[in-house]
Amino acid sequence: MLMRTDPFRDLDRLTQSILGTAARPAVMPMDAWREGEKFIVEFDLPGVDADSLTLDVERNVLTVHAERPSRDENKEMVAAERPRGVFSRQLFLGENLDTDRIEARYDAGVLTLTIPVAEKAKPRKIEIGTNTEKKAVNA
Repeated sequence: MLMRTDPFRDLDRLTQSILGTAARPAVMPMDAWREGEKFIVEFDLPGVDADSLTLDVERNVLTVHAERPSRDENKEMVAAERPRGVFSRQLFLGENLDTDRIEARYDAGVLTLTIPVAEKAKPRKIEIGTNTEKKAVNA
């Protein structure tokens, strides 16, 4: 299971809609879903160079860093609505995910992570013993 926390997300959205500017670089928009025995997470990062992307996992926290460089200051901007600078997003991954086998792919401005469910978290059958089996073993 994926858990996300960003207590200031709604406040930032309200501020941006009222003031019409970004107080800080926008959070990476994200979609996440489960497909069988894996979770898929997609981040929208248009205009970000693949070399500026870094992924770190510490314990069960996955951190994504990206950077969209600022424009040349000598240019006179007519409109500047696209956020620039360093972007960072953290996902708190549940214990049921295998953080050692995360796969990442970046294509057409979308970072896609595939996170498999850990073997220990997958459903399994448990055999039920009977008293007659125990007696046979002890005899």
